[in-house]
Amino acid sequence: MTLPPAASLHQGAASFYQRWRQLNDWLVAHRAFWQPAPFMTPELEWVRQYPELADWLMAQPDDACQRLDDAPERLAQQAARWVPDLVHYEALVQLPVLSPSTDGVAAATLPEIRATDMPGRKRLQAGAFTSALLPLSKPPLDWCCGKGHLSRTLAPHCPGPATGYEWDGELVRDGNRLAVQFGDRVSIHCQDVMAPNLTLPADHHGVALHACGDLHRQLLKRGALAGLPRLSLSPCCYHLTAAEHYRPLSSQGSGHEPALELTPNDLRLAVQETVTAPARVREQTRRISQWRLGFDGLQRALRGQDDYLPVPSHPPRLVNEGFEAFCRWAAAKKGLALPAGLDFSHWQAFGERRFEQVRRYELVRHLFRRPLELWMVLDYAVYLEEQGYRVTLGTFCERSLTPRNLLLDAVRACDTPPAPHSHP
Repeated sequence: MTLPPAASLHQGAASFYQRWRQLNDWLVAHRAFWQPAPFMTPELEWVRQYPELADWLMAQPDDACQRLDDAPERLAQQAARWVPDLVHYEALVQLPVLSPSTDGVAAATLPEIRATDMPGRKRLQAGAFTSALLPLSKPPLDWCCGKGHLSRTLAPHCPGPATGYEWDGELVRDGNRLAVQFGDRVSIHCQDVMAPNLTLPADHHGVALHACGDLHRQLLKRGALAGLPRLSLSPCCYHLTAAEHYRPLSSQGSGHEPALELTPNDLRLAVQETVTAPARVREQTRRISQWRLGFDGLQRALRGQDDYLPVPSHPPRLVNEGFEAFCRWAAAKKGLALPAGLDFSHWQAFGERRFEQVRRYELVRHLFRRPLELWMVLDYAVYLEEQGYRVTLGTFCERSLTPRNLLLDAVRACDTPPAPHSHP
């Protein structure tokens, strides 16, 4: 497998499509590793096919599991002893760095004194994102802008006022209040960006920092249709879509066989990273996962059916009420009667054992998070090339600041009209 080098990911559609196609075919060939979720599927096909890999994973202590999860390239190198095709992993996910920084802080980052109501990570993310886009030659249109944190970061570097679109009226009011307070050239408008009658302002630079799913795809499609001179986005939450099955946006991608056709649950894998979660949150997540697995074993035994029974999000109070309270709540939610004299300690221990297995088997599945994300974003790049844009793709910050650190930056080629087959 020969891949275009990371530095070439701004030189044309051929390299984007070639890399997307190779990634697509690699994901199709290895779908047994990432499509079934170990949490929901106790018996995995790949465990039967690669028992030595499974045994090696089960022998890893907890601290090693965390290190491997945080360093997927290292995990791929070690797992390639049993799955040789994983040797290509690092080349598949390699990307250029687009945002320079000094001591981890990008030059365009707002000073803390001006970052009222702006969480620390969001301030640094907005600064890194902005720094990667400089210089700016058009006024920005900030898509799904919230309180306008990105707008206010962009404003000092823009040739004209920054405009923000946000559907939540309270966020719009707060954002405009902050802009007035600090004298920023920012104006936020209450606007549903999914509205069918949406009209975009001409000659603006469409930007989106972590707009979710169909919202960022709407910017790609409507922005290209309107012929905006530049589109720059860091996508997030790819699984938030109205479609039951997701297919590529680009003509070349949708015409390739076999192309992945993904469910929202498949797409959710791409954003299941917790490198920014504090230790307390990780421990709480671990406990709840053990309880859910314990209840899963219990419900399978009671129902006599070997299928996963999804349970909704739990109320926060249950974290402090123990496993039995969790089981009674979950059973009530699913209409399942619990018999008297049930040995809850047995099923709690079962869940703890299952968690240790799931935690280790999911390491292999997690290897495919970034490749799945790149499958999405490379297709976006091909789509924008098809619409007449020159595209750059890379990272704008370290993944320790946010795992969603991809930046797609597209500039319309001179005198190139929007493609007639643009999606509405």
